[in-house]
Amino acid sequence: MGFTESITTCMGKYATFEGRATRSEYWWFYLFTLLVGWIATIVGTVSLGLEVGQIFQGVVSLILFLPSLAAGCRRMHDIGKSGWSLLWSITIIGIPVVIYWLAKDTDHELVDSES
Repeated sequence: MGFTESITTCMGKYATFEGRATRSEYWWFYLFTLLVGWIATIVGTVSLGLEVGQIFQGVVSLILFLPSLAAGCRRMHDIGKSGWSLLWSITIIGIPVVIYWLAKDTDHELVDSES
């Protein structure tokens, strides 16, 4: 899955927490959210000042929070974990574990058993 296809898929499934998201779909969308956040900060800061730039970036982050969370849950389903597993990222010790899970390849045994 490519960059634009990933963005359209994730934004199309804005609040869909069911189903699966491939590794490429999740990471391309993650890159998109980073880039949009940076651009929002730069545009807001250059045009209206640092404080407004941070507020603008915060608004963009709030808009993209739900689709990012939904994509993360679908990514967890793709590797055979519950979407609730993302809560491990709240703890310091859980952050590397969640990153490992997000970077892990699809669990093909689950895909084959669903077919």
